[in-house]
Amino acid sequence: MIKKIAWDAFKNTGDINAFLELKQIETIENNIKDIQQITNLNSNEVINNTNQKVD
Repeated sequence: MIKKIAWDAFKNTGDINAFLELKQIETIENNIKDIQQITNLNSNEVINNTNQKVD
């Protein structure tokens, strides 16, 4: 979605910087999603390990 917004901003303004800035935001969002997935995996692993020790 941001890619489309970035492209539309570039088409409307002709300003490549607007496109590049929005692309950077898209990259940051993707990195945040990756970090959240890793954090969730690590949290689940800790929970699973804790449950195994209790049993």
